Amino acid sequence: MNLWLRLLRVRLAAQRGARISLWDTVATRFRVVPTDLDTVGHMNNGRYLTLLDLGRLDLMVRSGFWQRCRDRGWFPVVAGQTITYWKNLTLAQSFDVHTRVAGGDERWVYLEQTFRRGDVVHAHALIRACFVERGHGRVPTADLDAELGGFPDHVSVPDWVRSWTTHSAAKTV
Repeated sequence: MNLWLRLLRVRLAAQRGARISLWDTVATRFRVVPTDLDTVGHMNNGRYLTLLDLGRLDLMVRSGFWQRCRDRGWFPVVAGQTITYWKNLTLAQSFDVHTRVAGGDERWVYLEQTFRRGDVVHAHALIRACFVERGHGRVPTADLDAELGGFPDHVSVPDWVRSWTTHSAAKTV
């Protein structure tokens, strides 16, 4: 149940929060609760991925892009992700999930997300996503670029991300 409550809290806070640009970094505040813990007493690795979803929702709602997508019948889909864990998060610790658009290419939008307590990074994730239109499949890159007004110059995909995308592509057997 706490995930539904967190979803509601993030959604309401984002709707009431300060408006930002889609190209800004948003920090979404959380606290480790008992249902986040694994058998050794720190936050379960799967819970990190769930909270990343909420961080992305916060960015999209606060920037207004969520409503623009809904108006067009688009919704985001995670196609790949990689996460590295550095430090444990334990019961009752508060932390922020920092979310930013890292870039885009001819097929994907990339987001970078970090779990932080102050200046200390506890985990870092890279997400590869696309947008899908109900009943029509994947949204063409040209349509996404037109809706976004293009990606700003400071938002570019690093070479290592392109390499990760190439090497993590689904292979047929």
